[in-house]
Amino acid sequence: MNPTPDSPRTRRAALFLGAAALLSACSAEEKGRSGDRNPPGPGTGAAADRNPPGPGTGAAAPDSPPSPAAAAARRPAEIPGLGPRTGATIGSRTRQALVVTGESADSNVCRAVLYERHPTLGWRPASDVWPARNGHRGWSGHHLQGDLRSPVGTFTLSDAGGRLADPGTELPYHRDPIYTLGGRNFEGEPKAGAFDYVVAVDYNRYPGRTPSDWGRPLGTRRGGGIWVHIGHGGGTEGCIGLPRDRMKELLRALRRAARPVIVMGPADALAR
Repeated sequence: MNPTPDSPRTRRAALFLGAAALLSACSAEEKGRSGDRNPPGPGTGAAADRNPPGPGTGAAAPDSPPSPAAAAARRPAEIPGLGPRTGATIGSRTRQALVVTGESADSNVCRAVLYERHPTLGWRPASDVWPARNGHRGWSGHHLQGDLRSPVGTFTLSDAGGRLADPGTELPYHRDPIYTLGGRNFEGEPKAGAFDYVVAVDYNRYPGRTPSDWGRPLGTRRGGGIWVHIGHGGGTEGCIGLPRDRMKELLRALRRAARPVIVMGPADALAR
């Protein structure tokens, strides 16, 4: 006999089925929440972002050693054309260097560039390439009085002067009519105005004195009176000649605190 809808047996069956359905629903919900807590599979979702990428991919890849070219680019720059022996003659505290490079040992044609040393970048040009002239007969590693050659080496630049007023240099400046010059040079060009501005090269002289001082620590036979001055268009008696505007530019650029030097000689000598 089938039970009636209102019989106790029917009510017990309905309660049993309802409880079973509720348990099934709770189990499904719990399973869903547990699935949310499980990390997604490799390469998917946010958990994949926490895994380091494979070699060669992404920012987390290990750093590789820099190439020789990259390592060289990170080193402070050196002055072009100066070899290790010449470069070593520039003091570690020097931050300005006027580099005068001759065409050859017997040539009086050269070029000049002012360099400045940056604390981290190294040496950087602080001027254009300036045309210049040196001793009429070229260069000498053992300069003597009257040989008409410019001495090769690295020398400090301590004092300036000239016939005209100070153009704005930080170096001690000695203005005096003694710097008046006349006559003609070896190629017939007039010398007038060549000493309107001068910077003394500290070869065989006492730094701290005027450029016109004739004190000679090495003796008069070793020459002296070597200056950077205004060029007159030809070779000099041993000085370095620059165009007038470049000479004024040099004077205004030189700073006493930078301990300026001049590095001068033929290209092959400076490359050593």
